[in-house]
Amino acid sequence: MKMAKKCSVFMLCAAVSLSLAACGPKESSSAKSSSKGSELVVWEDKEKSIGIKAAVAAFEKEHDVKVKVVEKPYAKQIEDLRMDGPAGTGPDVLTMPGDQIGTAVTEGLLKELHVKKDVQSLYTDASIQSQMVDQKLYGLPKAVETTVLFYNKDLISEKELPKTLEEWYDYSKKTADGSKFGFLALFDQIYYAESVMSGYGGYIFGKDKDGSYNPSDIGINNEGAVKGAALIQKFYKDGLFPAGIIGEQGINVLESLFTEGKAAAIISGPWNVEAFSKAGINYGITKLPKLEKGKNMSSFIGVKSYNVSAFSKNAELAQELAVFLANEKNSKTRYEETKEVPAVKSLANDPAIMKSEAARAVTEQSRFSEPTPNIPEMNEIWTPADSALQTVATGKADPKQALDQAAETAKGQIKAKHSGK
Repeated sequence: MKMAKKCSVFMLCAAVSLSLAACGPKESSSAKSSSKGSELVVWEDKEKSIGIKAAVAAFEKEHDVKVKVVEKPYAKQIEDLRMDGPAGTGPDVLTMPGDQIGTAVTEGLLKELHVKKDVQSLYTDASIQSQMVDQKLYGLPKAVETTVLFYNKDLISEKELPKTLEEWYDYSKKTADGSKFGFLALFDQIYYAESVMSGYGGYIFGKDKDGSYNPSDIGINNEGAVKGAALIQKFYKDGLFPAGIIGEQGINVLESLFTEGKAAAIISGPWNVEAFSKAGINYGITKLPKLEKGKNMSSFIGVKSYNVSAFSKNAELAQELAVFLANEKNSKTRYEETKEVPAVKSLANDPAIMKSEAARAVTEQSRFSEPTPNIPEMNEIWTPADSALQTVATGKADPKQALDQAAETAKGQIKAKHSGK
């Protein structure tokens, strides 16, 4: 849904990654030569192919193959693969959000990857975890993102920033007048509200001893989640959030208020860096505020990855390309072109990356965050949870009543749709 060593070590790691990508597990020279003249198709994210242009050219030269890059919205690529894969017109390598991995694997759309542990260890634990299903690997992380706090420096200075969500409530009480606002967030959506609810002990799914999600253990209505939702409700009830940021159009209203200089701070993500810059906003970015007693707000880590289609006729070569595109050297180049934060551990303190305020904020916030659950049952959480939070925001139900109903609805849908696994 989300950094460097010294130069000599960087080059060593890059060389290791490149070597692994070029050779692959147990690849012989005859296997390499058999790829000559092949063509691979890569589905890359919209307006992001510039980030892999050099890597693709290098791979083509090294393997004497042709790589065709097609841009598609990354969140929609699985939908297209369902049709294009069986028809033989799909990609060999695609990119997708980590929380779609479980569903894609269940549907048989992705090829399991067989890469060595030293390749897997290049990436942050959270990002590689997002690519695992039943302890098997189905992708390699290329970028991470998570929600952060944007603030308008013309309205509030860095030194004046409230440190906690409760302090932001107090700040908003003083500044909100119906046309201008202090702090805003899309807390009627579980994607954002989970940051508060989990801080008090709520969770989406519990975990088994092996770290895998347990879909029968739903925590969106436990005592901590209800407490977090009650705090959220105060912002709406006391008129600190405008009614317009509830529902489908909420994100447009929230972003417009910020770009028009009518909101001091909002919770958003690095995907808005370019848009806010073009709008001419003098903004700063930092991690999310804390909750009471010093507890850090969490957030979902979104992971973009390179994955191999189960329909690829050149799966082994496609895996080599995925490894190559996601290695340390190419991840850094991709950041330089796209500004999407890499998932490679060694780039966490790279000066070239950390000079970016957005990258620093995402990296710091990620320390307190977890990947969006990637199991298929997560599909049954979004709508009931969002509906419950909207009734909380509008005052139509108290938090416990609303979240209890959401949990029951989610459990029923999971039983109906996933009990046959």
